Amino acid sequence: MASPILPGTGLGSGLDTGAIVKALVAADKAAKQGQIDRATTTNSASISGIGTLQSLLSTFQSTLSVAGLGSAVNPAFAGFAATSSDSKTVDATADNYAVAGKYTVTVKNLATSSKVASAAFSGGNTSAIPSGTLNITQNGINYPLTIGANATLQSVRDSINADSKMNMAGLSANIVTDSFGSRLVIGSDKTGAGSDISVSGIAGLEIDGTQSMSSETNPATATSSGNIGGLAKDAVFTVDGMQLTSRTNTVTQAISGLKLNLVAPTAASTPITVTVATNTEGLKTSIQKFVDAYNAVANGITTLTKPSLDDNGKPTVPAQLTGDSLPRSILAAIRAPLSETGAGDKLTVLAQLGITTNQKTGALDFDDKKFTAAMTDKKLGGEVQKLFTGDGTNPGLLDRMTKAIKPFTEGVGSMKEGILTTRSKTLDLTKKKLSDQQDALDRRVATLTAVLTKKYNDMDTLVGKLKATASNITSMFEALNAQKKG
Repeated sequence: MASPILPGTGLGSGLDTGAIVKALVAADKAAKQGQIDRATTTNSASISGIGTLQSLLSTFQSTLSVAGLGSAVNPAFAGFAATSSDSKTVDATADNYAVAGKYTVTVKNLATSSKVASAAFSGGNTSAIPSGTLNITQNGINYPLTIGANATLQSVRDSINADSKMNMAGLSANIVTDSFGSRLVIGSDKTGAGSDISVSGIAGLEIDGTQSMSSETNPATATSSGNIGGLAKDAVFTVDGMQLTSRTNTVTQAISGLKLNLVAPTAASTPITVTVATNTEGLKTSIQKFVDAYNAVANGITTLTKPSLDDNGKPTVPAQLTGDSLPRSILAAIRAPLSETGAGDKLTVLAQLGITTNQKTGALDFDDKKFTAAMTDKKLGGEVQKLFTGDGTNPGLLDRMTKAIKPFTEGVGSMKEGILTTRSKTLDLTKKKLSDQQDALDRRVATLTAVLTKKYNDMDTLVGKLKATASNITSMFEALNAQKKG
């Protein structure tokens, strides 16, 4: 008799029990799996969106910080720029109180500092130095240093360099060895006439800094001590023919609003021309950098929240943070300082510089023609820095914006956790919960598959036995019928 078992079906029943089990399990799993998949997709999009927001605000903060546009060392919004015809001889920097014009500068000599040397010690660095108090005097101020027992020339040098008060005063020491032996050399970074160094208190280390250690007519000997290279002196220079002096080579008082850095003496026949003019191009570059940094945040938020539209203008694919109020809160926070009145006298709002908010995009527009007019016609260049960085009492736009986004960005190295950090942690917890739910669903599916497979296998076995019994009975009746016919 032909076997009732068909290929690919249950051995006893002839049914595809595997397919039946798979269909039943899939039907049971579908609802929960769909829920997990939708939640995972939404959560993953939010994690990516929050990460993008954090990156955008971090870059924006960096642009506004003291390492960027907010730098006090290299002001980005200086209203005037100074150029020198030879910056290797005289360099110049203008501030917001400068006056446009040209100045002729000559440098007769630079300001110098004091450097003195002791008598020579034939024993070199390890020469013994008596204990006591070493007094180093400069500009009428005495810097005492206790020298203990068993001191050497090298240990005295090291003690001077390790003394905090001497470090703050700009004093330092070294050892120089010539044909007579090793000498303690003390120098200073303070320049100007009258800043000569003298040393007393320890035998062998006394130095009168007002005396030269050697000259063409009086060469140095083993016992010679005194200044090296001459007395400390003031810088001597002229501005438009007027002779001036300065204790340092950085001159801030000679010309209002202008700092001169005297680098080298000039030849009398080649005076240096320093030109001061409105810093129009420099200001334009800095303002454009601010506008670009702001727009990167504004446009980034639009991308994160605006869904894709079809040809009919209807939303199709949602953006990563569509429907999330957080990005809009950030945009509102950085927009607020834009409309606040600044600390300036004539320049108080960005619109005066040609900077306005685009009502359609929320980004900033920078009108080059209005800016140029503000610089050339209205002479507002000197107030731009005050508008952006403040006046020392009232904060500028950069500080106000930094403060506005701080609640969102705190968290790294801060006692207070920022909004974005909190949201990021919450999303990570949700991600973990969804992963746990998926694991639980996978375990349930595995258990259900095993239970149903066993049940259908048992059913298939029983049906197989029944079919076998039926087949035997049929065979018996067929045999009896055959006997009767015979």
